[in-house]
Amino acid sequence: MTNITIKAKPLAALLVAVGLSGCGGDVNTNSDFTSVNPSQPVSDWKLVWSDDFTGTSIDRRKWTFEIDCRGGGNQEKQCYTDSPENAFVSDGTLKIVAKPAPEGSPLPYTSARLNTKYQGDWKYGRIEVRAKAPSGQGSWPAIWMMPTDEVYGGWPKSGEIDIFEAVNLKTVDAEGNVEAKVYGTLHYGREWPNNSNSGKAYTLPNGANPADSFNTYAIEWQEGEIRWYVNDYLYQTQQASRVRTNSRGELIGLSHRGWFAEYFNQVTGKLETQWNAAPFDQRFYLILNLAVGGNWPENVNNLGIDAEAFANGQTFEVDWVRVYECQANPINGKGCETIRAGYLDSETLVTGQAPIPSPPSTGVPQNLTIFDGTPNPNWAAWDCCGGSTPSLVQDETRGQVYEFVVGPQPTVNGFITRSAFITDPAGTPSPFDASPLIERGSLSFDMQVVSPPSNPASTWLVKVESNENTTFVELPITASSEGVAPVTGQWQSYTFPLSMLDAAGLDLSAIDVVMIFPAWDTGNGAVYRVTNMKIAQPAQFPELVMFNNGANPDWPMWDCCGGSTPLEVLDEELNTLTAEFSVGAAPTVLGFFNRAPLGGGNAFDASALLADGVVQFAVKVVDAPANPNSTWMFKIEAAGGDSAVELPLSVGNAGQAPVTGQWTTYTFSLQSLFDAGLDISAIDVLMVFPAWDTGAGAVFRMHDVRIFNPNANNDQLTIFRDAVNADWTLWDCCAGSVPKVVDAEAPYGKVAQFEILGWPETVLGFLAKEDMAFDATALLANGSVSFDMRVVSPPANTASSWFFKIESSGAATAVELPLAAGNNGQAPVTGEWQRYRFSLQSLFDAGLDISDINVLMVFPAWGTGLGAVYQIDNVEISNN
Repeated sequence: MTNITIKAKPLAALLVAVGLSGCGGDVNTNSDFTSVNPSQPVSDWKLVWSDDFTGTSIDRRKWTFEIDCRGGGNQEKQCYTDSPENAFVSDGTLKIVAKPAPEGSPLPYTSARLNTKYQGDWKYGRIEVRAKAPSGQGSWPAIWMMPTDEVYGGWPKSGEIDIFEAVNLKTVDAEGNVEAKVYGTLHYGREWPNNSNSGKAYTLPNGANPADSFNTYAIEWQEGEIRWYVNDYLYQTQQASRVRTNSRGELIGLSHRGWFAEYFNQVTGKLETQWNAAPFDQRFYLILNLAVGGNWPENVNNLGIDAEAFANGQTFEVDWVRVYECQANPINGKGCETIRAGYLDSETLVTGQAPIPSPPSTGVPQNLTIFDGTPNPNWAAWDCCGGSTPSLVQDETRGQVYEFVVGPQPTVNGFITRSAFITDPAGTPSPFDASPLIERGSLSFDMQVVSPPSNPASTWLVKVESNENTTFVELPITASSEGVAPVTGQWQSYTFPLSMLDAAGLDLSAIDVVMIFPAWDTGNGAVYRVTNMKIAQPAQFPELVMFNNGANPDWPMWDCCGGSTPLEVLDEELNTLTAEFSVGAAPTVLGFFNRAPLGGGNAFDASALLADGVVQFAVKVVDAPANPNSTWMFKIEAAGGDSAVELPLSVGNAGQAPVTGQWTTYTFSLQSLFDAGLDISAIDVLMVFPAWDTGAGAVFRMHDVRIFNPNANNDQLTIFRDAVNADWTLWDCCAGSVPKVVDAEAPYGKVAQFEILGWPETVLGFLAKEDMAFDATALLANGSVSFDMRVVSPPANTASSWFFKIESSGAATAVELPLAAGNNGQAPVTGEWQRYRFSLQSLFDAGLDISDINVLMVFPAWGTGLGAVYQIDNVEISNN
């Protein structure tokens, strides 16, 4: 006896399919199947296997009986037998009959299941079965295929192709609805119970029922695509998933979400996901069967099994089975497609269940504010299923907050960044890459329960989803770092470390839903408020500003020993306040002092800046020391003076000592100070002074005194601000003009000016120099392309419209949009400066390879721009 592969069918997934009625049979095809003669090949399809059931018995050279009482893995109520009462040939058709079993049988019904395993299997082709379905509550006929060799693993990892299924045909429910749908489905993916399936239902036109007459059910199967037909009408197409890659060849998403395979790579031994033709790239055999009852038919329509419908048996009748091979290319099955216009439209092309690969993490930590009193247009407040609309309300202590309500209908509430739920015109889906924050970051929010659920046993939950629910984590709210349950009427804070969410199985690289809710179907009556929801970590690169246009009160200006009072003085050259120090007759040192009680007493921890951080400031000597041999010194101390480093000031500027009357910037790397013995975790004094007892008469000023990481914000790109970036050029594609930099006066100053005064068929903008394309991957979550623009003279063609276009190198990818899309639908107004912003997420979703941006254009529609003069400024790709 051959081993039987369990065939499971999750109920919910099968029931989402919607019947297509009134589609008709008007199909333009490349092959005429109405004239197929089994003995003669058609022009492009060759008949390679068939059974017309013309004899008096079932051909055992083609068909094998499966004999078992396992219930098909679906709790079915029949035993499969090889009895001629359950399967026989007569009058030119195969009859598979389901009937009551003899008393004492293991299950209440008997039926038959036939397969062609080891006698007929195929990889690609057209498989046709002409059949008349049985009827009645509990009936479940099927025409389907399973893999001969399970090369990718057991069901469903090696795939299943359901050509035709129907349940409970002709049953009539209380509302008078007659069951008439047929289904085509694929099964694939991970092991049960995490398996996946996708498919579609079809309803015959003109009220016809599959149980009333014979119909031809078929698939055409080629590499990467399977199409389903009823009476030659193509009603469903499914395809393998297609991945998107960036310029580095890294997976960044799917251009089509179809089927997928997950299996162990025999070379590496690792579990891998494949977005290609697998598992439907192997040989499959055919199965014909009639089941009675089971998880699917017993839970829909009129429920259960209608014993009267089976009292005299139900028959699944098959006229013929035919298998064709495409002669154009038998290897991949392509070249014989029977298609119609629109066979890949949204009504026909099925979206599969493949996991969406997360874009590779940039490794750059960025914080996300989902809501802190001001709605984030990319993250909508959301009621999943209860029909309410979360509202902004004024809270006495927290200002604007979101209020959520749970009614009788079970639901979950929270915030979501998926396109179907974003209603703000400025919003775009923006899954958040929190993976660089895993060590120190957290999800946090504040919540107040206004009214608790009426069910006192209800508990509060937090759920986070990633990548269209490819992964998720659901936790009790008490699992937060605070470990507290909500107390009605109190604002409480909740913090969930990202490391905990990661350990629980969440993919941190594409978080797109955060929910807070009473446990499902227990929350009726709950009203609660939420604010301050963030996914963030403490500043990765702390920065200390001791003086910049004014003193930091925690770091007052200081004369150690000379008795002077340092002053804040307006420097005319800089037009800003500076710190001015004077040295009298008494020896002294001067600078900025943090120790209490004079200073704030909160020493600065620069440990996180060690690799790239600097101590930096500008110095101008107003009056030099009277002693010409005096040298200028720099000293920095930590931990109350337990550690200190003193160096000639000139060390901070390639040996250049201060020049009287000139501002000079000095920079000391934290690494060099650490190596010299400074405890950089507790810096509390910074000094600049003429060498001890040599500085009498000196007056000097300091400005922009900071300890910081100068590379902390180097991921953004300014293409034009007062001048074009050295790595980019102003560019006229096709008309031969030379864009120029002109003075637009305050507040814009120098701007880029573009003119179309000759040949009108052109586009203009900014072009990166060779090999200088910009990688904006690190900015995907919150970044945008933005610029200011003013139309000086509009195109002479009053019907002209303005466009924005952005491309990657070689125009490998490009996105073109109406310019107004970047300003809430507002088109340019002549003479007015307007700000335009296009989120990187929206451009990425539209197909742009953001890792390789090298052209940015703004222009009137092609061939309509003659006479246009316009100016652009502040062009940047950044998080602004």
